[in-house]
Amino acid sequence: MDGTSELLESDRRFLVHPLHHPEEHKAPLVVTEGRGAMLHLADGRQVIDGLAGLWNVNVGHGRGELADAASGQMRKIAYASAYVGATNEPAVRLAEKIVGHAYPTSSAVYYTTAGAESNESAFKTARFYWKIKDKPNKTKFISRQHGYHGVTMAAMSATGMAVYQKMFGPLMPGFVQVAAPYAYRWQGNSEPGLGAAEAVEQAILAEDPDTVAAVICEPVMGAGGVIVPPDSYFPKLREICDKYEVLLIADEVITGFGRTGKWFALGHWGVEPDIVSFAKGVTSGYLPLGGIILSKQVHDAILDAPMDRRYMHAATYSGHPVCCAVGLRNVEIIEDENLVERSAEMGTRLMAGLEALYNLPQVGEVRGLGLMCGVELVADKSTKAPALGLGVKVAREAMARGLLVRARPGSADPAMGDTLCLSPPLSTPVEVLDRIPEILRESIIAATK
Repeated sequence: MDGTSELLESDRRFLVHPLHHPEEHKAPLVVTEGRGAMLHLADGRQVIDGLAGLWNVNVGHGRGELADAASGQMRKIAYASAYVGATNEPAVRLAEKIVGHAYPTSSAVYYTTAGAESNESAFKTARFYWKIKDKPNKTKFISRQHGYHGVTMAAMSATGMAVYQKMFGPLMPGFVQVAAPYAYRWQGNSEPGLGAAEAVEQAILAEDPDTVAAVICEPVMGAGGVIVPPDSYFPKLREICDKYEVLLIADEVITGFGRTGKWFALGHWGVEPDIVSFAKGVTSGYLPLGGIILSKQVHDAILDAPMDRRYMHAATYSGHPVCCAVGLRNVEIIEDENLVERSAEMGTRLMAGLEALYNLPQVGEVRGLGLMCGVELVADKSTKAPALGLGVKVAREAMARGLLVRARPGSADPAMGDTLCLSPPLSTPVEVLDRIPEILRESIIAATK
């Protein structure tokens, strides 16, 4: 038995994977090394990492600077508590950087270790805020169908995908979902973004505004199929939240740190959230780190709370020195190499290449923002009838041709066809980026023969 075969045997014996089913783990991908936008596999192949790990390796693979940052911090102090009464320099310096790149009203950061934990923290912080404001009944949260916010209990209850909930219910009470802003769902409305935002307003009114704490949204829906909202959507949603005294939580776990061509994505529409959830791109996946960014009004609620109503939220690894040191160096790389601006420029280039796929009968829609793109596959362009199961076949063909993409399976919902999700590293060379549409074209043709 060779080394890879032995490793896979132990894998099957001892390891449970995310989204686990043994039927889908018969021939797993074994990655041995990464360099830039390329992955080196155990079978000797090299493939383009078209998803940047899992939407997160923004600066690319194999960055020695990040290994040096981790090593250097470990040699000083690997772990120190950041509980109140203690602190460490990397956590402070990274918080300064993040707030400086976030929204004008952003004020402070609380650290977590992952995106789902960030959203759990956002939910708790929203409830804390309204209790401090003496509105304790404001405890409910509104999210969108097909949105993804993680799969811990409260995050799963906000996630709008039944497949993640089926075997783990019942869901947490107090979570309500509305339709997502797919423009073609609102064909009878001349302002599709306004119609989708008004669905949120109707839900707030139906639940009673005095019971709703916050609305949570991904600026661009990721796992749901890379859905970019109409331009009118978020300005109207901000207006609605202000009208009914409801906080707006921006789930920027994927979109943060340059993915869409801005440091944080609601800046595309001039909207400022009350709480931002982040993770993934803050360290480019080199170490686990996440957090929430608080607006001044939410931060002030924590600072002004009396001792008997203090912010009793905590985690052992909040503000972990090594993770924060890597995050700080990662943000410096994004700054120094102008990767946010590069994401906008290269995103335009990638979208132009993908739009050339429209002459294929199976390509119903190409959409994206920055280096976050989706190609939706259909059985019928005129009706947008989904081509269920085609995405997996295309992804398999793409892998055989040297490109790793993620296929988001569709459903019977005509607004949710199979979608090929793309988010290559922000540093991906032009010649590699240009190969992605070419490989997808070959793969779609091969998968439909």
